[in-house]
Formats: sequence, structure tokens, C-alpha cells
Amino acid sequence: MEKRSIEIKWSILFTLAMLLWMYAERLFGLHDEWIEKHAFYSGFFAIVAIAIYLFALYDKRKNFYNGFMDWREGFISGLFITLFVVILSPLTQYIISRFISPEFFPNIIRYSVETGEMTRDQAQDYFSLKNYIITSAVFAVISGVITSAIAALLMRKRKKRA
Repeated sequence: MEKRSIEIKWSILFTLAMLLWMYAERLFGLHDEWIEKHAFYSGFFAIVAIAIYLFALYDKRKNFYNGFMDWREGFISGLFITLFVVILSPLTQYIISRFISPEFFPNIIRYSVETGEMTRDQAQDYFSLKNYIITSAVFAVISGVITSAIAALLMRKRKKRA
């Protein structure tokens, strides 16, 4: 585990950032008053997520690989961050839906039905803790792999040959 302590640290920081983001969304009314803008503004978390991966791989390069890291090493490190984020995602979704914004699901269900986007049954199936746990885990895998590949490319640094 010592070998992956940097990845564990950054996956915990990622999770905390996600929780803070959701708390801010709720404070700014994106889970009730401005729920129609929720999807748009939630997308901006991608900037935070990418920044966290970049800082994480910089940390790994500097403090584990002595300032040098090839793409493969960075990519594998990013995959481990992704793995730990995926493992934490059910707990993260539970905390969000039960403590940070318990009114989100009822509000988004009502909004989706009122706007005609979904029937009540469809909305209740889609906007549920179970579905969000599954969806967040799948999305974390896909976006984590892509972000890891790109961040590893940006953070690679080769030793100069003599």
C-alpha cells in the first residue's frame, strides 16, 4: 500500500472535492430553485477533476519517481486513482443524497415530470440512489481512464540521456 499512498491520498482529496462541489451546488440553489441549470453547472466539475489528476501525477512524479515519470507510469498511477475513486463513489453518493442534499431527488423528479422530459415512473427509476451509484461508478471509470491518459501525457518527464 505504501507504493500507492499518493494515489489513495489524491482519491480521497478528489472525493472531498466532489462533496464540497455538491454542497456548493446546493447552496447556490442548483438542487432546488435553479434545478433546470443543474446539469450545465455540474459539468464544470470536470475542470476540478482534471486539475486534481494533474496535481496527483505531479506529486507522484516528484515524490515517488524522483522527478521523472514516463507516460506508462503516470497512466497506471492515474488508473489507481480512478480505482480508488470508484471504490469510494457509492459512499460519496450516499453522503450527497442523504446528508448534503436529501431534497435533490424529489426536486429533480418533480422538475423532470413537470417539463415533460420523463414520466413519473421513469424519473423515479432514473433519479434514485441506486441508479446514481451505478452511473457515478461507470462515469468515474470512463472519465478516469481518459483523464489518466491525458494527464500522464502532460506530466511525463524523461531523464536526459548522456
